Amino acid sequence: MIEPSPYWLRDNCPCAECRDPRSGQKLFQITDLPDDLAVAARTGSAEHLEVLWSDGHRSRYPRAWLAQDAEGDGRTEADKRLWTAADFAGGLPTARWTAYLEDPAERAALLRAVRHSGFAVLRGVPVAERQVLEVAGTFGHVRVTNYGELFDVRVEPDPNNLAFTSVAIAPHTDNPYRDPVPTLQLLHCLDNSAAGGDSGLVDGFQAAALLRAEAPADFAVLTRTVVPFVFRDRGTELRADRPLIEVDPLGRIREVRFNNRSIGTLRGPAGELEAFYTAYRRFAAITLRPELRLDFRLDPGDCLVFDNVRLLHARTAFEQDGSRHLQGCYADLDSLSSTLAVLERHCAALDTIAELFAGEGAGEYLGEAVTMAEHMLQAGALAQAAGAAPELVAAALLHDLGHFHGALHGRDLMQGQDNRHSDTGAAWLAQWFGPEVTEPVRLHVAAKRYLCAVEPGYRERLSEASEYTLQVQGGPMDEEQAAAFAALPGAADAVAVRRWDEQAKEADAATPGFEHFRPLLAALMR
Repeated sequence: MIEPSPYWLRDNCPCAECRDPRSGQKLFQITDLPDDLAVAARTGSAEHLEVLWSDGHRSRYPRAWLAQDAEGDGRTEADKRLWTAADFAGGLPTARWTAYLEDPAERAALLRAVRHSGFAVLRGVPVAERQVLEVAGTFGHVRVTNYGELFDVRVEPDPNNLAFTSVAIAPHTDNPYRDPVPTLQLLHCLDNSAAGGDSGLVDGFQAAALLRAEAPADFAVLTRTVVPFVFRDRGTELRADRPLIEVDPLGRIREVRFNNRSIGTLRGPAGELEAFYTAYRRFAAITLRPELRLDFRLDPGDCLVFDNVRLLHARTAFEQDGSRHLQGCYADLDSLSSTLAVLERHCAALDTIAELFAGEGAGEYLGEAVTMAEHMLQAGALAQAAGAAPELVAAALLHDLGHFHGALHGRDLMQGQDNRHSDTGAAWLAQWFGPEVTEPVRLHVAAKRYLCAVEPGYRERLSEASEYTLQVQGGPMDEEQAAAFAALPGAADAVAVRRWDEQAKEADAATPGFEHFRPLLAALMR
């Protein structure tokens, strides 16, 4: 590994003095660092590098993070799957609306398809006016334009756009005259009983890549020629000057704006205009190659979501003796990418927790007749059967995670040492869950000590192992401690979790597995 610049290394210090632990935003200016900044000493382990800086600050870096390659924002061709129609011979990327709503993994898979392949179709979306706005709201925000928050794609008596007629529409991107251009489009089918009116998609990145391979000089012309895109009607006057193919500083394709109807008058020297039109016509011909165009029919309840700065969309003509009605809206890729990143983060966290249940969870539970996983799953099931709120079900399910090794804490409670597993578990879970989940976890040991102090007969019902751990954890509270505990905002919830905790020790009890609780946990994660 190349030795990094001291300023790069210090600028990326992950400690809480340098970065807000919630947002990751830096808490200092680059000019706050001294001009003579240097590494005074470095130590560490196989997992971490520790640096003492010349100004006395200390930093700790995971070595796996230091070894990572540079990452992009996912918007260029480098992070996309370029395709032709034949690549979808086995079917389109789809999901059922109900599964998409209920299963975070299903939702992540569909959004990932939009990000990487440029599109996906939701099936079974309710056939109702304005439902397309509900779809957009599952991953972002609607972009309101001069067409409104949504638009109806159907034959209009006085159309201001060819989309509102029955004629065929060639492959194009929408709103190239807008700055910034809407980066996502949604089309929800309400009716499609007309003959014709099939939808078509062309991967504009693939078309641009083919132009680059077949005619690199023409590709270069289209990346450097600024084209005026214009739209006007009685109440609107829009213009944006952009190239047809936009590349990033590394030359990677990042956006395609292609709309013959909206190109204004390009002016310049005759030689440059000639070169542009030669390149423009060649690129247009590539977008019309049959092997690039993916045609399919949207049925009522289908909602197409696609990348409007990558994919060109098209439509065949349709007969006006039938009815064709789509409702559409615009949204943006940054919100979709944000939602996807959070979903993937949550899925990874739930995978980690599931691995703890399946791995260490199979081990014995403090001398009881159940395993650790069986105990926690029983507690979660008892809370759910009692009609408890989702956050309490989650707290009951996860209350003993602090006993695990690895990312959490060694299990030494039965050796006579209080491992403070309630605090450890709550702190670890706080990465993803709010206090409505973590506080009952943090207080569930205190709740046992409280109940032993204030509820006659409670202590006598403790198992032998629970009586032993009670002594290790401090024994019953005294009167003053019990009063202080009862006054805590989360005391009642902690007591509820404690009761399920004590009941969840039945050998061979029928108990749902961790996957049963996964959707509930996903809905609570932040």
